[in-house]
Formats: sequence, structure tokens, C-alpha cells
Amino acid sequence: MKKIVLAISGSSGAIYTHRLIEKLDGLRNQWAEIGVVCSTNAMLNWQLELDQEFYLPDGFTLFGSSDFKAPFASGSARYDTMIICPTSMGTLARVATGISNDLLTRAADVIIKERRKLILIPRETPLSLIHLRHMVTLTECGAVILPAIPSFYSKPESIVELVDTVVDRILDHAGFDILTKRWGS
Repeated sequence: MKKIVLAISGSSGAIYTHRLIEKLDGLRNQWAEIGVVCSTNAMLNWQLELDQEFYLPDGFTLFGSSDFKAPFASGSARYDTMIICPTSMGTLARVATGISNDLLTRAADVIIKERRKLILIPRETPLSLIHLRHMVTLTECGAVILPAIPSFYSKPESIVELVDTVVDRILDHAGFDILTKRWGS
């Protein structure tokens, strides 16, 4: 049973996180705990982009951005995967350079030092050389950079189906057993 940290930073792309939360809610038999931490800008983007208040289903635990007593602030809690969805370039830079100034960046630092799975979903374009170098640094540390770039071979017929092409890849990389449209099937 997986112990997941879901971090939501201030980049545009709240719909990806919304769908990820919905799908994780449907995969309850595959996880034991999901701890959630959000930046202030994440809450603003959620409201702006989705026209709704932020919410979490039962069983997801929300921690404040300065709550360093959260279990995943320490490697001894043994959270095995952290997903930052979406990942702002500012968050990506702080994680890549080891700046742990809030719970989100501290948790990422813990995941990296414990050699556990860190999945970042950047949603930015164009990318500068600084962005790319930070992505290389994180990749060298074992992180997975999974940009929010949808695929089209499944011929999605709605925005939700298009978003799900990214969300399903996130779930695949996090080790969940999911049903999804796959290349060649």
C-alpha cells in the first residue's frame, strides 16, 4: 500500500490536479495514505481556473505549508512517492537547488535524500535554459520530469479525456495499476 505526498504548486494547470485527485480517490485499494500540501498560489489558481473552492475527498489529509510536523517532513515516515502537480518553475528551482523553505520543498528534499520516487509535472512554455538545467539536475537526482503534455493517439473527445492522457501517465509512473488507453491497444 502506497504512502503518497501530493503537492500542488502555483503553476497553471489545476485541472490536472483535480483529475489526479478524482482518480486517486477511485484507487483507494492501492494506497494507505495521501498527504497533501498546497502553495498559496495553488489555491488561487484552483479558484480561478476551476471556478470552485478547493476540496479533498475523505481520506486525503491536508497539511499547511509551514507545518513541519507533517509526517512526510521526515524520511522516517517512509512515504514512497511524491507528486508535484502542477509544478511551477519557482518550485522546480527551489527543489533542484535544495531550498527547503516550506513543507512542499522540505518534503521533496526528503524524498530525494531518501532515494524515493519524485514526480514533477511542469506546466510552462517556453522553457528557458535555467528551467532546463534545473530539470537536468533533478533528473540526475532520480526525479521524473513528466511535463503536462497531453497525447493525441487515443483521439480524446473532450478536455477531460485530453487531461487524462497526462494524469494516467502520472499514475503509471507512481506505480498504480490503472486501466487506460495505451499505444497500440
